[in-house]
Amino acid sequence: MIDPTRPGATVVSPNPFYQIYEGAALLSGAAPYYVPSDPARNFANDWDSVPTEVWARTQLLFVCSPGNPTGAVMPLSEWEKLFALSDQHGFVIASDECYSEIYFREEAPLGGLEAAHQLGRTDFKRLIAFTSLSKRSNVPGLRSGFVAGDAAIIKQFLLYRTYHGSAMSPVVQSASVAAWGDEAHVVDNRNQYRTKFAQVTPVLAEVLDVKLPDASFYLWAGVPAGWQGDDAAFAQALYESEHVTVLPGSYLARDFNGSNPGHGRIRMALVAETAECLEAAERMARFVRAHPNKA
Repeated sequence: MIDPTRPGATVVSPNPFYQIYEGAALLSGAAPYYVPSDPARNFANDWDSVPTEVWARTQLLFVCSPGNPTGAVMPLSEWEKLFALSDQHGFVIASDECYSEIYFREEAPLGGLEAAHQLGRTDFKRLIAFTSLSKRSNVPGLRSGFVAGDAAIIKQFLLYRTYHGSAMSPVVQSASVAAWGDEAHVVDNRNQYRTKFAQVTPVLAEVLDVKLPDASFYLWAGVPAGWQGDDAAFAQALYESEHVTVLPGSYLARDFNGSNPGHGRIRMALVAETAECLEAAERMARFVRAHPNKA
């Protein structure tokens, strides 16, 4: 999908974002471009801020909905804007939807293929979607997932996989078939996450700027004002004092136009059992009350 011989080959991604997008862009020989986000709108991507000349040299756009690390879900209007830009400039949209089955609303998050269908697009041209069992079924070790979308891109992907990929063992294939074929455990998994967030979020909201996300299993919280936005120092001190690990938000973003949108925030993954997550939240609350300011 990337032709590095084209002048200014560019891959656009959200900011903050999952770092594999940047790595893929660099490995392909393209230059990454980070789209600014608006903290006041749950870090929504500011697509309108991207200059026309950047879109003109863009070959691939990464989107992530529900988002990592924010948990934000892209509405239909946002998909419509991106499809129009893709039609105009000819770039491929790669939609990362690995968190699509962990959500807190009654309605499941809108995926790229469904958005295209709702908008009356007769095919999935220049659109590819990725998902996996890792989050849906809590089996990241299987490394099992699927890709769907534009048939022409799938044909190229299949050729690449044939010569560069490694086949899954029969055991993993059988486990994957069982997991994809069962929805009961997915519903149970989703309900367990809802329980975790219902118990953990109020505890943390007493001491941090945090709220329930649209979806995914992350909490994206602001560090206390007294820490002057130093998310890395906060994460280090928290670990040293309470043995709780969080990820500095600035590590999940890049400096762009003079600022890092992850600065002053931390990402928490509620993947442990409910009791353990609640204990971690209580330790964090204790830490913040004892250390409201950076030492």
